[in-house]
Amino acid sequence: MTSLTQTLARFASDPPFSQTPDGAARIIRTGIIDTVATMIAGRNERVVQIVRQHAEARRPGVAESSVLMTGQRLPAQDAALINGTAAHALDYDDVALQGHPSTVLVPALMAEGEAMEAAGADLLRAYLVGYEVWAELIARDADSHHLKGWHPTAVFGTVAAAAALCCLRRLSAEISRNAIALSASMAGGLVANFGTMTKPFHAGRAASAGIEAVRLAMRGMTAAPDAIEHHAGFLAALSPKGNLERDRSADDLGRNLRILESGLSIKKYPMCYATHRVIDGIIDLARKENIGPDDAESVNATIGDAQASMLRNHAPTTALEAKFSLEFAAACALVARAVGLTQLTDGFVASAEVRQAMGKVEISTVRTRCPIEPVFGFSDRVRIQLKDGRTLDSGEIRFARGNAKLPLREGELKAKFLDCVAGCTEIDASALYDRLAGLESASNVTDLARREATPA
Repeated sequence: MTSLTQTLARFASDPPFSQTPDGAARIIRTGIIDTVATMIAGRNERVVQIVRQHAEARRPGVAESSVLMTGQRLPAQDAALINGTAAHALDYDDVALQGHPSTVLVPALMAEGEAMEAAGADLLRAYLVGYEVWAELIARDADSHHLKGWHPTAVFGTVAAAAALCCLRRLSAEISRNAIALSASMAGGLVANFGTMTKPFHAGRAASAGIEAVRLAMRGMTAAPDAIEHHAGFLAALSPKGNLERDRSADDLGRNLRILESGLSIKKYPMCYATHRVIDGIIDLARKENIGPDDAESVNATIGDAQASMLRNHAPTTALEAKFSLEFAAACALVARAVGLTQLTDGFVASAEVRQAMGKVEISTVRTRCPIEPVFGFSDRVRIQLKDGRTLDSGEIRFARGNAKLPLREGELKAKFLDCVAGCTEIDASALYDRLAGLESASNVTDLARREATPA
């Protein structure tokens, strides 16, 4: 039986589809549109400025790829680092496979695609390869990576990006094997850093590391031919209890596409996705019963234990910390009946009304698992005890709005895109949206970054 590392390499080098199937292409286009939107929306975050200054301070390299859809160009690795960090900076990017696939794959592929002057259709095909590799690897472990302290976006994203880039460059199976094995040694990111600048850096670093691994392999750097499945390799290192399948064949990889089953969930709120079902439940109850924070005696939110481990900030004082606080998410939904970029400010988090509402939030956990999204409980639930003696109950909330099983409508996706890009006056948002929606027909993805309007 061919080793797993070699199978992944062969798949990246020569996938069993010459073009991206229509159903998968629709999902990928959505992910690309949403990632560019969140990247532009996050461009002014402090972590992005730090990473950008760090990249610019290095010895100048070839100006290959666009930074934040502007006229600035940097080496592809640096552009991917900045763009990936920006796309994840607001925690507003899409979700699947227990992480954020597009926030790694899109910056890596767009940066390298520009450097190569690749066609849009080739980017979609390469994205599909990266997604399927990520899905194949994460499905082999029975235990939650989040509970073990691993951030899947940083860990599996690095390997997936390398595989996608091997496909984009149409590299041989041998070079692809070395690139994938090398990327496995470059992967890592800790849940402990959620709610800090380091979390979005995870995404940028994974995208950049994928490019670096591929370019090193192209120059002849070697790595172990069994680095993924070895007893001291990638999968084993991530699973100290050993509850994983290292030796299962993956020869059918790419034939039954996992992206058609799992899809991509588009975030409706710029918060950790573990809060979204609770936010939906509270907003629905508040609107239906016309209640506010002064009407509530207590708010009890029941979520999965792995979700609770991510939501580590119980008394946040900044907007960055608040993104990983269920207390803030519930309070914000009750106070504003909305959780958006307007509410995710230090001032709103510190407001007396929000602080008082946060004190009413109680959290319960369950150990159930969603078969589609194992990092989440089977369902979440909200119960609001009112001061008049009534109890409002959301019932079981199976999927958040925007989930792949409860997707946003086309108009809602475009509305989110336009809202994210609204503050960037040098970009014609509608024109950029249309170009991204028609990516498959683009003969050269460099055209995506051209500036449509002069700054206001």
